[in-house]
Amino acid sequence: MVDVKYCNNPDLVQLLPGAAEGLRSLKRAGYRIVIVTNQSGIGRGYFDVKTLEKVHDRLRSELRKKGADYDAVYYCPHKPQDDCDCRKPKPGLFLRAAAELNIDLASSYTLGDRNLDVEAGRAAGTRTILVSNNSQTSGHELLSGPDFVVSDLHEAADVIVSGATGPGARTGRHIRSRFERN
Repeated sequence: MVDVKYCNNPDLVQLLPGAAEGLRSLKRAGYRIVIVTNQSGIGRGYFDVKTLEKVHDRLRSELRKKGADYDAVYYCPHKPQDDCDCRKPKPGLFLRAAAELNIDLASSYTLGDRNLDVEAGRAAGTRTILVSNNSQTSGHELLSGPDFVVSDLHEAADVIVSGATGPGARTGRHIRSRFERN
């Protein structure tokens, strides 16, 4: 969804372009969709868990209107200074989701729009995809970060479904691969 700082109102939920299409493609290919999100607004007292659940209900409703859905949402309610194990970039919620949902992290992908998403995915042992249409990002930053960089979730789904694994496996104009993993 469009990033809204401390989203405390379900009416602010707006899907990103390509999100529903990407999720539909991944589901058709047999992937499970799990959302992992930091929600320090709870720890800061800006909103409560019931409000967050209403935001997630609205997100699910908007996705379902477009024929898409997700399997689960895991969230960290803590503030950054709490130094918990569940707040990205730490992999705690990824590990919990993998255990509870029987997900093989080594054959999974982490998609996110921030470096902390990439760091959490790496720490959990997944391949990583940075979703960014920032044309100002330098090649050096990209090479030291995610396995792939794409412009939207639909393009990320194309990378995943195609089985792209590294250099020479490009499938889209914005995709830049990091390196082959051993």
